[in-house]
This record gives sequence, structure tokens and C-alpha cells, in this order.
Amino acid sequence: MKKIRIILVSMAAMLMVSCGTTSTVPITGRQQTLMVSDGEVLSLAKQQYQEFMKTAKASTNATNTAMVKRVGQKLATAVTNYLKNNGLASEVNNFAWEFNLVQDKQVNAWCMPGGKIVVYEGLLPVTQNEASLAIVLGHEIAHAVAKHSAEQLSTQMRQQQGLQIGTAIAGALGMGQNTQSIVQTVAALNFNFGNLKYSRNHESEADHMGLIFAAMAGYDPQVAISFWQRMSSASTSQTAEFLSDHPSDATRIKQIQGWMPEALKYYKK
Repeated sequence: MKKIRIILVSMAAMLMVSCGTTSTVPITGRQQTLMVSDGEVLSLAKQQYQEFMKTAKASTNATNTAMVKRVGQKLATAVTNYLKNNGLASEVNNFAWEFNLVQDKQVNAWCMPGGKIVVYEGLLPVTQNEASLAIVLGHEIAHAVAKHSAEQLSTQMRQQQGLQIGTAIAGALGMGQNTQSIVQTVAALNFNFGNLKYSRNHESEADHMGLIFAAMAGYDPQVAISFWQRMSSASTSQTAEFLSDHPSDATRIKQIQGWMPEALKYYKK
């Protein structure tokens, strides 16, 4: 009977892991399996974006605000054209582009699924020019185009299912409650470290795609190297790369140098 229970639990595990929709990430060609739909992700992102904008203060600098919108729109046009020209016209419907500059000293920017982009004023002294700003916005837009949020949600869902299955198997094997708790703790710890690497992979993929998006929009991708060097100098974090959800600055710059010949093929002054 115990063996039968284990077999049944194992079959359930295989069915749960096999669920999802497989798609291909533009530019990189990486395969991904998503367990959430575009509609679900876009609905959640819209709610979060609206909540943020209720408390955010728009920049009063008209020149910088216009620059963010101008650079953002060039990138949006380039991405839209790329998707349409590469058999991905249906993906265009997932984006309703919007670009905002807000009063905040953080050196940061982000893009919600659906194309809602926010730039913090603290980023502009580091970007220094439109081309470097395009590198940042291209990176953020890439997260949305590659559906990284949906992928992260899908990973978390699979991990939760895995923990539930692991507990069921432990019970079927007759393990005591203490042993089951240890198994869950170790599994959760491994998932946490796995997610950090997962996030670093996404950051690198966004760097790659964003570099090409910026080039498509008419911005020199070579400015990315000097920009990330400035970011490195401005950074106060000394977190070891294997404990971080972002690549180290040195790793990031080396990767960008490797992608540069590909990006330059898309660049027209």
C-alpha cells in the first residue's frame, strides 16, 4: 500500500511539473515554460502600477520629462516593429506604453508588464545622456518583452507545488513530523538560492536584449560600457555575486562587451 501511495504521488508530481505553456524569448531564443497567462500578469501589473502612481510625485523638470518620454517612445516603436516583423504581432497587444519621470533620488528605473515605465530622477546624473538612458530603458523593456515576471511567478508556483509534493512523499514514506520539517526547510533554502541565480540570468538576458533594443532605436550601444562603469563607481553595495539577484558590475560589463558585435549590426546612426 505504501508503494502504491508513493507511485500515485510521483505521478501527480509529474503532471504538475508538466503543466504550462512553452514559448520562446525574442532575440535570445531561450525556451521558457509559463504557468500564468498574459491576462493574469497584466491585470496584476496594472493594479500595482496604479497603486504606485497614486503616491508618486511627477518630476517638475519639463526638459528631463520630455527626454524620458522621447527616448522611451523611440524604444517602444523599435520593439513594436521588431515584434511585428518577426511573427510576434500578437504580442504587441500586450503593451500600452507609458513613460514617467518621478521625484526620487534613487538610481533606479523599472518597467511593468504591459509597458508602464518609471524612471527616478536620481538615475539621470548617472546616465548623463540620452543614449545611456536608452540602455537602461531598453533593459527594463526587455524584462517585459521576455515575460520575466510571468516566469518568476511560474517558478514560485512550481516550487510551492514541489514542497507540497515533497511533504506528501515524506508522509507516504512514514517519516516523522520533525523529519518532514527538515526536508521542507532544506528545500526552501535551496529554492531561495536557486531564485537568486534565476534572477541573475534574467538580468543578463535583459542586458542582452536591451542592448539590441537600444541599437534598433538608433542609440549607440557602445555607451553601455561607460554607463555601467559609472554605475559601478556610484554603487556602494559589496554583496557577493552568488548572493545577489544581479550580476556583478565586472561580469555585466564583460558580457556586454561580448554581445556588442551583435548589437552593432542593428545600429544605424
